[in-house]
Amino acid sequence: MKTLSRIILGAATSLSIPSLAFAQEATINSGDTAWILTATALVLFMSLPGLALFYGGLVRAKNYLSVLMKVYAIAALASIVWVVAGYSIAFGSGNAWWGGLDNLFLKSLDRDAVSGTIPESVFLAFQMTFAVITPALIVGAFVERVKFFPVLIFTTLWLLVVYAPVTHWIWGGGWLAEKGVVDFAGGLVVHATAGISALVYVKMLGKRKGFPNEIAPPHRPAVVMIGASMLWVGWFGFNGGSQLAADGGAGMALLVTHISASVATLVWIGFESMGGRKPTLVGAATGTIAGLATVTPAAGVLGPGGALLIGLAGGIVCYFAVHLIRVKLRIDDSLDVFAVHGVGGILGILLLPFLSSTALGGTGDGDFLVQLTGTVAVIAWSAIASFIILSILKFTTGLRVNEEQEYEGLDTSLHGESAYN
Repeated sequence: MKTLSRIILGAATSLSIPSLAFAQEATINSGDTAWILTATALVLFMSLPGLALFYGGLVRAKNYLSVLMKVYAIAALASIVWVVAGYSIAFGSGNAWWGGLDNLFLKSLDRDAVSGTIPESVFLAFQMTFAVITPALIVGAFVERVKFFPVLIFTTLWLLVVYAPVTHWIWGGGWLAEKGVVDFAGGLVVHATAGISALVYVKMLGKRKGFPNEIAPPHRPAVVMIGASMLWVGWFGFNGGSQLAADGGAGMALLVTHISASVATLVWIGFESMGGRKPTLVGAATGTIAGLATVTPAAGVLGPGGALLIGLAGGIVCYFAVHLIRVKLRIDDSLDVFAVHGVGGILGILLLPFLSSTALGGTGDGDFLVQLTGTVAVIAWSAIASFIILSILKFTTGLRVNEEQEYEGLDTSLHGESAYN
């Protein structure tokens, strides 16, 4: 998203020079527009059906539809929240901390409005797909034991209190953008906010009954792989589209994204094969997602050499993070949201200044202390705000289903349907 800073700066400059410069700034480029339209579809494809299938295949058969239902409902809900207030908070011109509410219900959006070289409606829609997938990522942490409607309430409040403000801080010209934080496509905005909030959610929710020894393995590994493949393809829009232009930067972002995912996949296969064990399809798919999450914040500043190294780091660190959280600490982050997305996104943010070196084909962008400052701020705000929201919900609606519903499975107990007859 570093292109966004240039867009904002260009807009401010054009206001002070009311001449041909303004007309040029407001010119729509058909190639850029076509690419971002495509990228928008790809990012929505990541959630529907990619993430839904990836998560759904990982749970037990009796909870399969409940996972699909949560992701599906969040996609619809997050879209409306974005239109009503999220976009205004994230990209409004309020102040360094808060975009404001001047554009509620998109009342300031004109059909001819331009953002950089694309229609503002296209930019808004592209950003909407990010607002969809980010809270949907959190679903993987609390599957098989959480009530349905409190999840929707949490999603609404979380988007307005956590996601949209953090987006403004980094991509909307806020205080972290002013400090120079580089987060190209969402290591902090997407993966850190979701990962940290997921960790808070599961700590407040508690473990599934029988965790860890009595929890059955994923019921549909083939579906997990299909979902992961959709995510892999969709990530080209996620990262490549974040350049907001159809140019060499978008092409390089796409390339390094694929390289990192490939390396991390092989790392995971390698670790699972050690000690006489057998490599699993679920493990390979998890490695892919780890590589994609780790490269996301740096995709706009890396070269191929940096992509190889960040994929290697993401695969190794996230593999051991899964083991640490699930086995050593016995935290029931059911589908490893924090260990893969949270750890991967944060790792990518912190490695960015070193791996973006021009010697590795990168741009040389990023300052470690600035990146660290942004990371600490986003982690702290995500944790504190999520804790407050969840505390209110736990006291009022409750977060968790009862034991009978959990034993029966959420497909039938909450939704009256079954995936299999």
